[in-house]
Amino acid sequence: EFRRVLFRSTAAHAATGQKRKYTHEPYIVHPEEVVSILRGRSFTTPEMLAAAWLHDVVEDTNVTPMDIDEMFGREVALLVMYLTDSPHSVGNRARRKEIDTRRLSDAPAAAQNIKLADIISNTSSIVQHDPDFAKVYLKEKADLLEVLTKADPTLIEMARKNV
Repeated sequence: EFRRVLFRSTAAHAATGQKRKYTHEPYIVHPEEVVSILRGRSFTTPEMLAAAWLHDVVEDTNVTPMDIDEMFGREVALLVMYLTDSPHSVGNRARRKEIDTRRLSDAPAAAQNIKLADIISNTSSIVQHDPDFAKVYLKEKADLLEVLTKADPTLIEMARKNV
């Protein structure tokens, strides 16, 4: 199962030519970091790890939630949907982040923990490579951390310290 998820995530991101912003590494480096933050923790399930590998595919590729459901099951698909950012058609960045924050506040602990690992992975890169955007991002991150109340306290602390 692990190889199948890794292959699907890698292939989906590679098909779009997507690279990691700032470093231009293959995009799969980011989901790999998210998975590595979660792996080995007592609360981590195989479904969480699958969703961590796939957490950006719906917003960044042509993979649909139905594709994920068919390939990896309903639980993985639901976790990915909690983690998928609102599309640009919804409104400006502030409106989209408001919607995303509300959705994540209602998300189960598994989705909140994946989101924290995502935040941890993204923060240092953004702060290091884009200080102007970091000001906006860090405010959004602080707002989001306030609502991730079901998440693991250790991950919350890691996310707060990770600047």
